[in-house]
Amino acid sequence: MRIGLLTGGGDCPGLNAVIRAVVVAGDVRYGDRCVGFLDGWLGAIEGRTIELDPDRCRGILSRGGTILGSSRTNPFATPDGPDRVMATIEDLSLDAVVAIGGDDTLGVAAGLADRGLAVVGVPKTIDNDLPGTEVTFGFDTAVQIVTDAIDRLQTTAESHHRVMVCEVMGRNVGHIATHAGIAGGAAEILVPEVPFSIDEVCERLRRRHQRGRYFSTVVVAEGALPEDGEDLVAAQAARSPAAGTDQFGHARLGGIGNFLAFEIERRTGFETRATVLGHIQRGGTPTAYDRVLATRFGAEALAALHDGDSGVMVALVAGQIERLPLSEARGTPKTVDRHLLDDVAAAYLG
Repeated sequence: MRIGLLTGGGDCPGLNAVIRAVVVAGDVRYGDRCVGFLDGWLGAIEGRTIELDPDRCRGILSRGGTILGSSRTNPFATPDGPDRVMATIEDLSLDAVVAIGGDDTLGVAAGLADRGLAVVGVPKTIDNDLPGTEVTFGFDTAVQIVTDAIDRLQTTAESHHRVMVCEVMGRNVGHIATHAGIAGGAAEILVPEVPFSIDEVCERLRRRHQRGRYFSTVVVAEGALPEDGEDLVAAQAARSPAAGTDQFGHARLGGIGNFLAFEIERRTGFETRATVLGHIQRGGTPTAYDRVLATRFGAEALAALHDGDSGVMVALVAGQIERLPLSEARGTPKTVDRHLLDDVAAAYLG
């Protein structure tokens, strides 16, 4: 079998592990030949590829990012995009494609499957918000990076009696903020699922200081916002909407951490600083957990292709790797378990 692979959307620790699993296992078990599209669906549109073999994949298991490059290109937003992708696949005599990405990348894969493309999806996002799978690779690495950052911020916050606001990724969901906030002992965790009151946040910080805790760490997801009407215009302005959107219509977020730090200092008088972790969360070496999960995903995607099972995505379900319809990736984003916020975080943080 001749297989094409691509990685789309934001880069993520573990992408190379999936590529390696498909290429090496395909070569050893089935005698497959693999081709990589450069820069996601853009490479499929433009016909830019590289040959993939076990030698090229040597040493990439522990590397972050993706050796294939990535982009947020949407063929269905490009004139004749889907037709050009299908033509590229035909010209390369590919039997099937493994698409590795989030809901947008897999949504394109589902659309092309409807046009007759043999394709299997591998879910990827550090946000861990894809429905269908319990965990996506990259999430564990991101949480560990943020937890390490919180640990470091705690020491300087304590030394200078400051409030440290740490802005982390999380457009629509706050899985990273919640898990890293709990692991790092943050005083406050603010997520997109629960609009927050700045006044209430400030009051809780005051009470903490009154108890002799003269420093605090606040973890806020980039998509978190105050309650309706409360400084909403200012918060939205902080997100810099002028930065535009990508081809899937997603606004480029950022700025809520600095906005929140300004408001906390203005309202409480506590010296407050903001740290925006940004793309630091995406880069670097994947954790052992993410390497294993990504390898399992790649192996199952390969098995699905050889079983003739197309139009599916692999997923972690009750600890096992299962196959689900690609349409599952376009469902309602998986939100934070409110038990973590309402019971665990409230009881043990601060």
